[in-house]
Amino acid sequence: MFRTEVDVPNTGLNVTLQDKVLTIGSCFAEVIGNKLQQHKVDVLTNPFGTLFNPVSVCQLLNTAAGTPYNFESHLVQHNGIWYAYDLHSSISSPDKNQLLKQIQERLQITDQYLQTANLLIITLGTAVAYKLLENGNVVANCHKLPSKHFNRLLLNLQDTLHAFEQTLQLLKSINPKLKVVLTVSPVRHVKETLTMNSVSKSQLRLLCHYLQERYQEVLYFPAYEIMMDDLRDYRYYKDDMLHPTTLAENYIWDKFINAYYEEQFKRFAAEWGKLSKALVHRPFHPESEGHQAFLKNTITQLKQLSEKYKINTTSEIEYLTAQLKS
Repeated sequence: MFRTEVDVPNTGLNVTLQDKVLTIGSCFAEVIGNKLQQHKVDVLTNPFGTLFNPVSVCQLLNTAAGTPYNFESHLVQHNGIWYAYDLHSSISSPDKNQLLKQIQERLQITDQYLQTANLLIITLGTAVAYKLLENGNVVANCHKLPSKHFNRLLLNLQDTLHAFEQTLQLLKSINPKLKVVLTVSPVRHVKETLTMNSVSKSQLRLLCHYLQERYQEVLYFPAYEIMMDDLRDYRYYKDDMLHPTTLAENYIWDKFINAYYEEQFKRFAAEWGKLSKALVHRPFHPESEGHQAFLKNTITQLKQLSEKYKINTTSEIEYLTAQLKS
């Protein structure tokens, strides 16, 4: 056998299709969030954009949960665009007030999910962070400003552990049923050098380990180990040799739902997967009798699936109905 499979046992969490989910962190949080959204889960994916370091993740979760924080004093204008040091560059605006409005809207919807979600997925990308020299604050993003404004550092394990413990206590006070799944991103941060990336990932892995040991509501999903030890062949990486391919993402996704979701969701995922392929089918002759029958049959299946699993398939049905001959 030419592989070392990472066994991810069923956690007994039995998350359902109707349970709300919030994801936050690095690009792996984006991947899992998008997969959940594609499978009709009510999910809020990376509301503050891609975040890499644990301190910034905790800061934003705390603020969304009600801890006062003055974002206006943490804005910067660069090349005519306003950015927030605490958020990803995708959340920006030529107008300062408009940016502050965007931030408040994202905080409000995140707060709603934190209070009602069953699952919070946090993906940590790196323990290497940047401090703004003028005030010593850790930033989530440098927004391509000159390096002279920042000091690069490796976050202290005790400091990140303390930050997460405070955040977990706050989250538990507003939503006692919330379960937290921690993951370490398998994407290597080569700009830190591969040797420093190893140090960084080990810090994050220790952080997850200690939190999982101390808090019953915290679980760890080994996305990092699956990619590094199970899928270590470069055929599972994109051309940059850093990010997982779609094949690898799907493999990790299957491991994820088998560990955390109930059997009914797994059956739904299998059925929905077949219908999803039908939705993207592009015929050579769309008005042919055969394709028209295919459309009607798919619409019927969507209605049946909607009734069976209590999901909304209105947009998919409307999309197919528009292709029917009158």
